[in-house]
Amino acid sequence: MQVLNTNAAGIDVGSRSHFVAVGQEDNQIKEFNVYRSGLTELVVFLKTNQIKTIAMESTGSYWQSLFMLLQSEGFEVILVQGTQTKNLKAKTDVKDAQWIQKLHSLGLLRGSFLPCESTLQIRTLHRHGESLVEESVKYVNKMQKALRLMNFRLDVAISDIVGVSGIRIIKSILSGETSGEKLAENCDKPVKKSKEEIADALQGKINPELLHELSDCFDIYLFIQEKIKKNSLKINEVLQQQTQEIVLPENIEMVKKNRSRKKEIQLDVQSHCCKLFGVDLFAIECISEGTVASFLAEVGTDIYKFQTAKQFVSWLRLAPNNKISGGKILSSKTPKGKNKFALTLRNAANSIDRKKEGYLMLFFKRVAYKKGRGAAITATARKIAIIMWNMIVKRTHYSPVNTEEYIQEMKTKKILQINKMIKKYKIETNYLSVI
Repeated sequence: MQVLNTNAAGIDVGSRSHFVAVGQEDNQIKEFNVYRSGLTELVVFLKTNQIKTIAMESTGSYWQSLFMLLQSEGFEVILVQGTQTKNLKAKTDVKDAQWIQKLHSLGLLRGSFLPCESTLQIRTLHRHGESLVEESVKYVNKMQKALRLMNFRLDVAISDIVGVSGIRIIKSILSGETSGEKLAENCDKPVKKSKEEIADALQGKINPELLHELSDCFDIYLFIQEKIKKNSLKINEVLQQQTQEIVLPENIEMVKKNRSRKKEIQLDVQSHCCKLFGVDLFAIECISEGTVASFLAEVGTDIYKFQTAKQFVSWLRLAPNNKISGGKILSSKTPKGKNKFALTLRNAANSIDRKKEGYLMLFFKRVAYKKGRGAAITATARKIAIIMWNMIVKRTHYSPVNTEEYIQEMKTKKILQINKMIKKYKIETNYLSVI
């Protein structure tokens, strides 16, 4: 095969050292430690060998500091997945570095999608916030278990034990209150169950050990909630810094949506998107604050790197992976992936059938009826991604298909299918009238 990248290097990234190959000979491979001194020597080694382009594996988070250093030094660096550089021969760090260098010199490696600096800022904070939320859920479950073992069935009495009413009841229990009637007085009017039923569910018995566990978990939960608020404020601060010089277009009418009452601090993602892209993503039926926040953190302005909507949904692993042989499709399963924004889109699609009207809701139910709920979630998530790409890249406002027109179109298609079946099986019309 023809060598396309003459001055190419391959780096096998490790937790304690990096192996750099600038050729296939033994004297062209060298090991460097991960300290600042080692990374400086690595850059000197590459410049001495007149290297211009480098390929490295995405090993954990160990590649990030080296990647940014090489980019700042003027090298062309691509990050590749392990599936592209899998070496079937005896595996060693030296042979891996040689194999990466050989593949890169032949032009057989494709770089992964990497966000720009502004997107990376939001991604770091957003993922940190998600980890805090996941951690808080663990302690909510532990509190629920401790209450259940003491027979305070707060999880049955109200829908959310860490809502306003739930927090008051937990504080009363921690202060020593055991009377169900007095605990039920802490409930607000929005609680659906009657005070009598709630009081009956909260007739518990204090256990000192479980009460100690409940107290610790409650304190940790409140502490994490405070950190989540501070993280949300930091995200809003970063969003304002990135768009402070951009004026909101006058022709945009931002859609107002009902937001969760639980969040005291809302992310200002709607106005941020309108300033960046000139369109309101909240106009899409199932798009919420969390969906847009995930988009800004995982994709952001880098969506322009995808030249077509097909490339975008393929990167999200929402497009069918058609395997064709002999002119026949052998398989068309959607490939597996761990894209965080794709998961967010699937969650948004999963909730679309709760809507009472809308084009996407009708589309979801039609696919679910034919192929099942799983296929409907993937298909609807793909459609949402395509709508978002078209809105942002083409600067077009969202104009959903009219539901009545969509229903009529589906009826017309169904009639055509029935007519084809009648012709295919040569069914006579008088026979149909008898039936």
